[in-house]
Amino acid sequence: MAGLAAPTPTSQAPTAPARGPLLRWFVSYGTFTVPQAAAPIAFSLIALPLTGDASSGAAMMLAMTIAQVIGAVPITRLGRRHAPVPFVRGLIGLRTLALIGIAVLAGLHAPFPLVVVGAAFAGLVNGAAFGTLRAVLNHLVPAGRLPRALGVAATLNEVAFVASPVLAAALGTLSPQAAVWAMVLLGMGPMFLLPRIPTATAPGPDRVRSRLRLTPSILLWLVCGAAGSASIAAIEIGAVSMAVSFGMPATWGVVFPIALCVTSILGGLWVSVRNRVPRRRTVLAWLAVTALGVAAVGFGQSVPATMIGALLVGAVLAPLATYYSLALDALVAPEHRAEVFAQLRTANALGIITSSALLSLASLQTTFTVVIALMTTVLLLAALVFTAGWVQARRRRIARDAAEQRAAHGDAQLQLDDDVLEAGGQRLP
Repeated sequence: MAGLAAPTPTSQAPTAPARGPLLRWFVSYGTFTVPQAAAPIAFSLIALPLTGDASSGAAMMLAMTIAQVIGAVPITRLGRRHAPVPFVRGLIGLRTLALIGIAVLAGLHAPFPLVVVGAAFAGLVNGAAFGTLRAVLNHLVPAGRLPRALGVAATLNEVAFVASPVLAAALGTLSPQAAVWAMVLLGMGPMFLLPRIPTATAPGPDRVRSRLRLTPSILLWLVCGAAGSASIAAIEIGAVSMAVSFGMPATWGVVFPIALCVTSILGGLWVSVRNRVPRRRTVLAWLAVTALGVAAVGFGQSVPATMIGALLVGAVLAPLATYYSLALDALVAPEHRAEVFAQLRTANALGIITSSALLSLASLQTTFTVVIALMTTVLLLAALVFTAGWVQARRRRIARDAAEQRAAHGDAQLQLDDDVLEAGGQRLP
């Protein structure tokens, strides 16, 4: 099985990163996330005057997420015919138009189904835009500094997910449309901020026609990403229900997602400072910490246990996300990076959909039971894959050492024969 060893990312990036273009990429990455992070609050505020029920905003979120899953791979494959930077700018432009449509329709008090359609159009390009934007980073950063850059990106992502809902709620007190217009203005940032990169060109005709093959190693990290997203979504979406179950006011449910986000930001900073690809046993430990944290949240039966669980899950969120990105980066050819990162985004979305559906259709305990089972499964799968890779590497090392010993023995024998012949003796049998 390919790719079982700890990945060493490869790229065609320059030997030293250009600070200006890289900073512009970081800001583009952070602002790209704002619409998706602010959408749960902004869409609820939009839905309330149109339907009389703020929970109708969940229909807009569902439409956006499902559309992202549907459009991620086909749109990314279409983009392989074009240079990545102009392509991602075009996708963000389409998303911006869809968000403007939502704001205009809401201002006109249009039928709610039309607003839901607008949310679907906004989500349709999200997966492809994310995958292409992530692939652009390989043109700006050499392989040795990729972990640090991804750590910074993970930190910015978490900051956006913390700040964007607060901004949407604050602007929503003025007008529901104001929250959406903030999404429009901040979300369109990458259109103007992404740097021009001469090396980021469209692949040749032969590489454009090639297809990404989902190997078991690639599937493993996609499934891990989905399980991790399901864990996070279960905590964040179920936070209010957990607070109520503890006899707390519903508004206190926000403390659990905040705890998760704070440690996830710290985890991203740690990855940035460390700037190393983790060892396989470290990755297994992180997966185990996630499973333990989810178990503490789901079955702790107390506020302190739930807080500790949320802190544990958040602490390893950015390191795991960085490792998945590095692993997939090393497992695919450069022309397939955008597609595999779009698939990772899709896997994350599927994890969110899974937890959302379970919380809607089943109890909180059932949701966490399923999520814990998912995390335990991926932990065991990763352990099996890493063990198999270690066994294969050890066998190859033993075979190589044996071959070197045989070659060395043969050279010594030939030298001995030559010495005998030079001394007037006979060749040894």
